[in-house]
Amino acid sequence: MTGKQTILKFLYPAFVGMSKIFGKNIRNVSSTAVAKTSFYDLSITLNDGNKLMLRELKSKKILLVNTASNCGYTAQYAGLQDLHKKHSDKLVIVAFPSNDFGAQEKGSDNNIIEFCKLNFGVRFPLAKKSSVIKNSEQNEVYRWLTNEENNGWNNVAPSWNFCKYLVNEEGNLVNFFESGIDPMGSEIDQAINL
Repeated sequence: MTGKQTILKFLYPAFVGMSKIFGKNIRNVSSTAVAKTSFYDLSITLNDGNKLMLRELKSKKILLVNTASNCGYTAQYAGLQDLHKKHSDKLVIVAFPSNDFGAQEKGSDNNIIEFCKLNFGVRFPLAKKSSVIKNSEQNEVYRWLTNEENNGWNNVAPSWNFCKYLVNEEGNLVNFFESGIDPMGSEIDQAINL
C-alpha cells in the first residue's frame, strides 16, 4: 500500500461521515421494474482474462461495484469482502476497476488484484479494468445497468468510484447505491435480505 493509499484508508470514516452530514453521494434508489433485455445474456471478462457468464449466477443476487485503488472510498474493499463472507450463500459481488474518476486507478490488472488481495483480503471476482461511464468504450455490463431500455428503469451511471448496483435473482436491477453508502450499511443489508 502506498503512502497515499494508507492515508486514504485512515481517512475513510471521515469521508463517510462527511457524505452523511452534507447529503452527498448517499442516494439509494430502488425499483421493481422488470428488465427489458436479459442481464443473463451478458458476460464479464475477469481480471485474469477468463469469462464469467452471468447466466451462471441465476438464483443469486449480484452486487456490481465500480472501484479504484486510490480513492477516498477505497477502504470499502474491506466492507465488500465482509459482505461477500456474510452473504456468500445468496450474493455474488463483482468489482469493476475503472480509471474514470480522478484517474484513481492507474494500475494494471495484475497490480489491482495484488493490491486488493494483499491489503483487503478480497476473494470476490474482479473484472478486467474498463470504463463504466457512458461513452463508446463503456463496459457492456454497465451499458445494461445505465440504460433503461435494457434494465427497465435506470439511466444513472456511476457518479464516482464505489457506486453499487444490485441485481436480484431474476436478473432485474433493483437498487442503485451511491459511493457514500457503506457496503456493510443497513441499506445494502436490507436490500440483500428482501
